Amino acid sequence: MPVFNITGDVDPFLHVSLAKGEKIYCESDAMVMMETNLELKGKMTGGIGAALMRTFANGESFFQQHIEAMRGDGDCLLSPTLPGAMRVLEIGAQQYMISDGAFVAASSGVELKVRTQSLGNALFAQSGGFFITETAGSGQLAVSGFGAMSELEVTPGKDVVIDNSHVVCWDKRLQYEISITTGSSGGFLGNLINSQTSGEGMVLKFSGTGKILVCSRNRAAFLAWTQSKPA
Repeated sequence: MPVFNITGDVDPFLHVSLAKGEKIYCESDAMVMMETNLELKGKMTGGIGAALMRTFANGESFFQQHIEAMRGDGDCLLSPTLPGAMRVLEIGAQQYMISDGAFVAASSGVELKVRTQSLGNALFAQSGGFFITETAGSGQLAVSGFGAMSELEVTPGKDVVIDNSHVVCWDKRLQYEISITTGSSGGFLGNLINSQTSGEGMVLKFSGTGKILVCSRNRAAFLAWTQSKPA
């Protein structure tokens, strides 16, 4: 099976070692370097229907990069689109739900599937709208977060509330729901309108048993900040 390793402290690379015949797939433009024993192709993973669903679900490119060790063993370096940390997850006994833009690469035994989620989560969460991506199969999966990344453990009786813009991925066994954290003085409708217009107050509440990966930066807030600065 391909071996995934994170290398570097600031804006790290994903280093992947492949034996002859092994292959991985990754987000479009993720490949930085590969040895000549490897071959790179652009493919629609899972066919046109699956590619369209993943594009709508978490913003992945329609065509993904597939890297295969055709002529012998070889190594490659991959990098996510946004600066920040990466984490390698073992897929099999544990499966995960993935937020928008978090996918970097996976071994060929890992499948990214798309399913619908509840109306409330679809309308308010930044986790794929009416669709959300979940893993299946077994192998290794690399995800990235904007900024630093931290792992949180959820246990029964110790629910956690996280700004949805900072969630990278979470254990599929966890239950989650959207929540509004603004004050109660304006009533539910007033709080809802305030949350949507201000960009604050929409969070995901997790319960059950499992882990969550969170990142330190909010992509949307950072983009809005850069656009607000004079040229």
